[in-house]
Amino acid sequence: MKKLLIASLLTITATAWAQTVTVKVEDAWVRGTVAAQKATGAFMRLTPSANARLVSVQSPVAGVVEIHEMTMENDVMKMRQVPGLDLAAGRTLELKPGGYHVMLMDLKQPLKGGESVPLTLVFEDGAKKRFTQEVKAPVTALGGGNASMPMKQGEHKHH
Repeated sequence: MKKLLIASLLTITATAWAQTVTVKVEDAWVRGTVAAQKATGAFMRLTPSANARLVSVQSPVAGVVEIHEMTMENDVMKMRQVPGLDLAAGRTLELKPGGYHVMLMDLKQPLKGGESVPLTLVFEDGAKKRFTQEVKAPVTALGGGNASMPMKQGEHKHH
C-alpha cells in the first residue's frame, strides 16, 4: 500500500511538471513609423498559466530586437535594455509606452498602419525550458489608435 501511494504521488508530481506553460498574449500592436525612422516599439499584455520569463523577441522586420524598460530618473525618462521579464502565474504584465516594451531597431522598411508585424516571443518556464509563441501584431498608424499617446519628454529615440 505504501509503495502504491508513493508511486501515485510520483506520477502526479511528474504530470504536474510535464504540464505545458502557456502565455496568453492580448492587444499586441506596433507603433507605425515614418520614412527615415529606424526603430519603433511593440506593445502587448502577457498572462502566463504558470511562472515564466520572457527572454527574447525576434522579428524579420528588424535587424535588432530587444526587451526594454523606461524609467524616470531625476526628471529624465531613460530607456535601457533588460535581459528578460519575469511573468507571475495568472498575473498580467503590460508592455506599454513609457514602461516595459519591445524595441524593433534597424528596421528593414517603414511600418505603415494596416500592416502586421510577425513577432516570435521566446519564453522560459520554471525548469528553464524554452518555448516560443508566434504573434502577428497590427501596426497602428501614427496619430491613430493605441499610438496616439504623446511622447514623453526625454523619450529615447534611435536614429
